[in-house]
Parts: sequence; structure tokens; C-alpha cells
Amino acid sequence: MLTNALAKCNKSVKSSFICYMRKNVKHIILTIFLLFNSLIHAQQQNNSLIVEVAGLHDSLYYQFVQNKQIYSGGWDTLEQPKFWRSLMTMSADSALINIGCTRQIIKKVKLSEWNKLSDSYKDCYRDSVRTYYNLPIETRVFVTNGKKFFYDFENVIPTISRGIEIFNNNNVDPFYAQAILLIESPNALQKSNVGAYGSFQIMKKVAVNLGLKVNKYEDERKDFDKSAWAAAKLIRTICIPELNKILDDYCISYDPTDMWYRLMVMHVYHAGAGNVRKVMGIINPREGNMDLITTLWKTEAGGFRNASQNYSQLVLASLLELDHIIHNNCKYIYYCNLDEI
Repeated sequence: MLTNALAKCNKSVKSSFICYMRKNVKHIILTIFLLFNSLIHAQQQNNSLIVEVAGLHDSLYYQFVQNKQIYSGGWDTLEQPKFWRSLMTMSADSALINIGCTRQIIKKVKLSEWNKLSDSYKDCYRDSVRTYYNLPIETRVFVTNGKKFFYDFENVIPTISRGIEIFNNNNVDPFYAQAILLIESPNALQKSNVGAYGSFQIMKKVAVNLGLKVNKYEDERKDFDKSAWAAAKLIRTICIPELNKILDDYCISYDPTDMWYRLMVMHVYHAGAGNVRKVMGIINPREGNMDLITTLWKTEAGGFRNASQNYSQLVLASLLELDHIIHNNCKYIYYCNLDEI
């Protein structure tokens, strides 16, 4: 009797399930479709993976953005990021003699010894570099000192997780939070020679327009959370929309998760949309890709000059160096979705 009862119960459950499926088939199909779409969207977002790391230099867990496109797209092989990565690990008394337009490294020297040389000897040396590499006479040959004192990644690492969280909560790609924190003010809270201040180096007028208090009594750019919130708003409401307008004017298609696009957003953040538009006017691009970025590195227009050209080079270099630090010093790496932050 028990067996018969169970059989009847199973038959009833099966019948009810079939009935439910028939009545709700449209709802089920829609749910599956939405789930599939969300998975695709998550996969697109996870071109920048969030990694949780333990054991860097204490018992805390930190979150970082790891972007695989740097490697799959070959950005790590470019001379410019290699050049800046080298400087990020060198003391201020070391220097690299390099070709300005390509950042090809010619020689590493001790800066104090180089400075002892006469100007005529330095000029002859630069001329010899141009001759050896068959470069035009106007090609600039730089002597650039080490930047380890400035790129203090150990100091900035604890702030990146918070920046990622705030940007994510403001619906802004956390890639930008990490990139800005790594290169703008990684060693200490400081004011630039043009007046930008705080961890996200926001100009006074921009900060006020974004809703921060900046006066002789108070400067909210000093507050990390408020500065991060303002930077996220700046990127979401100004940098990205203005860049999209520029790209649309040149009929250039774009994917917000592409590395070249993200680097363009960084250029707008640093130089302003007006200067980016000017330099794009000289380049007159037809496509968005690595070539566009590397051409920007060699082109000047308006206020888009050396510091602006270097900006995305520094982004790539710092991301590569951070990735190196993570994978060579941490004890544990956990990959998670953006929704888990």
C-alpha cells in the first residue's frame, strides 16, 4: 500500500509540474533569456576581472581589477609601457637615456655622473644616438630619472579596494578607479603644480562643479570617499559622454570594455575633452584600436603635450607592475564577479 501511495504521489507531483510548465512556459523562457543576457553582460564586464588577494604585506584582503586585454591585445609588448615600468622600479639617482618618440631605451646611467658631463659632450652623445639609429636631427633624446620615489605602490594598494567599491556603486567601470589611483598620487596626498589635489587629482573648479566643497576653510578633495565619488561622477557624466561624441563625429565604433577605449577615457580625464578633440583633429582617425593610442603618444595639439602623451603609457605600465606585484607576492587569489563587491 505504501508503494502504491508513493506512486500516486509521484504521479500527482509530475502532473502538477507539467501543468505548471505549460501555464508558465512564456515566463520561463523569458527568465532564461534574461539570465542568458545577464551572463553575457557579466562576461563582457569581466574583461576586467575583480581579483581578491591575500598575503601581500599583511593579513588583510584586497580587491583589484585585472584586465586580461593588456596581454591578449599585446599592450604589454609595447616599448612605452616597458620604459615606464623600468622607471617605476628605479631610484631617483638612476636614469634611462631614451628616444623620446618611441621610448626605446638606449642606456641606463647614474644620474649624478651624467650631470657631471659637459653640455657639449651630452649634445655629441645625443647626436651619436640619432646617427646610429638613423633618426631625424629634430628627434629628441631624453635622460629620464627613476620614479620609484613617486610610484609607491605599497602605499596606494590599501586604497584601491575602496576606490573600486565606490566606482562600482556609482555604475562606473572600476578599471578607472584603479588606474587613476596608481598614477595620480600614489606616494602621498599632494597638490599638483596646476592645482589638482587629492587621491584622484581633481581641479578646484571641476570639484566645485561636481558638488564638492573647496574653499579656504575646507577642501573635500582631501576626503577619499568624496573625491572618489566626484571622480566617478566626472567620468560617468563628462569624460565618457564627451569621448563618445568625439568618436561618433569620426564614425568610429567602440566597445566600452576595449582597452583602447578605456585609455581614451583616461586621456579625456587628464587633458580634457577639448584637447583630446584637438589632437584627434590632427590624427583624423578612421578606427579605434592600438594604433590610435600609439599615434596619440606621438602627436601634440593645444594643451595635449608631453604629460598628456605619457598618461595612458603610465596607466599601462602601472597596471602591469601591479599585476607583477600581485602574482609574485600574494598567497591567495580569488576571482569574483563585480556583483560580489
